[in-house]
Amino acid sequence: MDNKGIRINKYLSEAGACSRREADRLIDAGKVMINDVPVTCGARVYPGDVVYLNGRHIVSDTEPVVLLYNKPRGVVCSTAEKDNIIDYIGYHSRIYPVGRLDKDSTGLIFLTNQGDIHDAVLRASNMHEKEYLVRVNRPINDDFIHGMQIGVPILNTVTMPCRIKRINDYEFTIVLMQGLNRQIRRMCAYFDYRVRTLKRIRIMDYNIDTLKEGQYHEFGKEEIIELRRKLSLPL
Repeated sequence: MDNKGIRINKYLSEAGACSRREADRLIDAGKVMINDVPVTCGARVYPGDVVYLNGRHIVSDTEPVVLLYNKPRGVVCSTAEKDNIIDYIGYHSRIYPVGRLDKDSTGLIFLTNQGDIHDAVLRASNMHEKEYLVRVNRPINDDFIHGMQIGVPILNTVTMPCRIKRINDYEFTIVLMQGLNRQIRRMCAYFDYRVRTLKRIRIMDYNIDTLKEGQYHEFGKEEIIELRRKLSLPL
């Protein structure tokens, strides 16, 4: 940290305490202090300052961690709930999920202690692809495929155009570049289909491959550098 200091939300994200977005919410809630004084968004941390989050001393000297995890069904991604993804993995240092998969869905999700990686993966303007394998409750028809591809009115908006490939009468893959709440389930419900199973099989160019449910791949230093390059982040 130089004599100009760094913004408090960046400090917290680099320390692996939370993402920048979550840091802003915690600051607004009065949960963050510098030198025992509650702070506001935009505050800066300078050499010698002591930062507390919910009364816990936060030190920004954490080694970068990125995990690619194959989430099983039943595991929740909200860290506010009990028996969540962090508890389930039991990693030895603090990490947090990049986005969410709902409780009934399975498949790939990143976890990290790097706030800029978290934000860059989620940022809709970066147009990162996420691919899912979906099974529904009744045979798929051409109207369903076409309607899903061109955009579906849900959550007071219309979904972006997407790519769909029929696998068989009941299964298809779908590639999205946005992440609305329970998006695929809501899209299917609009056409009176119910999702039986939903698995995320790809994020950007990271595929599920042989990663079994409940297992994670921990990125090495060079893999983290490569991921940062792909996200156009400083190395």
